[in-house]
Formats: sequence, structure tokens, C-alpha cells
Amino acid sequence: MGWNLKSDRPIYAQLIEQIELMIVSGMYPPGAKLPSVRDLAADAAVNPNTMQRALSQLETDGLLYTQRTSGRYVTEDVDKIMQTKRSLAAGLVKEFLESMGRLGFDRQQAIELLQAGEDAKRDSA
Repeated sequence: MGWNLKSDRPIYAQLIEQIELMIVSGMYPPGAKLPSVRDLAADAAVNPNTMQRALSQLETDGLLYTQRTSGRYVTEDVDKIMQTKRSLAAGLVKEFLESMGRLGFDRQQAIELLQAGEDAKRDSA
């Protein structure tokens, strides 16, 4: 997965979100070993200290854990992963509704557009 970092927000916060996405999408399944900090930092083209900060926060949040001599792993707590997935989804819904509001749509109109898109998608399948 490519790293999509923008200059509008702190890089470490974006790293946290993208690693969370990799975990909830199954790219890093429960119990999976993550690449080293240096490898992740090189892949994302960021300073290793920035990557370390992001990983430490994910560890504090309970999505990752460290085994002293063998590296970092994704939690095996599926409930924690699902909680993170729901939180990410709620953020996307909020962003969508705010964007639709800026276009002049109220919440109900936005929901109707979503349903119409799903219906069209189903009909074309």
C-alpha cells in the first residue's frame, strides 16, 4: 500500500491513520509482525523518529504490542480492531456529511444520494 501523506496535517497523525487502515483492512492481520521502524520509515519516506512516534502511539492505543527482542505485532484483540474500524468509518461519514453540507445538501439528501448510488451499483452488477 502506498503512503499518501499531505502537508495539511502532522505527518505522524497521518501515519497513525494509515497504519490503522492497514490493520483494519487486513493488510496487517491480528498477530502479524510489522516491518521494522526503519523499513516502514523508508517506505513512507519519513524520518524514523516520526515513524517511531506513530508506532508508539498505536501501541499506547492498544493496536500494537512489542515483544522485546522480536519487534512489533498487531494486537490479537479483534474487538479492539473492530472498534478502530468503526471509529475510522465514523470519521469518514462525518467528513462526507460536512462536504455534502458545503455543497448545499442536508443530511437526508446526502443519505438519499448514497442510497441511489448503491441502487445504481447493484443494478449494474
